[in-house]
Amino acid sequence: MAAVCQVTGATPQFGHNISHSHRRTKRRFDPNIQKKKYFVPSLGRSVTLTLSAKGIKVIDARGIDAVVADLLKKGVKL
Repeated sequence: MAAVCQVTGATPQFGHNISHSHRRTKRRFDPNIQKKKYFVPSLGRSVTLTLSAKGIKVIDARGIDAVVADLLKKGVKL
């Protein structure tokens, strides 16, 4: 499963681990990705979305119907 949020578009970021002696090694910061199932009344069925924690908060604030409508406009297959 790719570490990409379908709502916010959050993707992994890259940086460095810095040791006490200040040596740098590459590391990856992954978003907090969750699989979540929602019932969408406008579609009359359930959809499973790959969301970050921030994406879940966006759905709680805007509502699942508004978010799914935006995803369908973008051409995301649900």
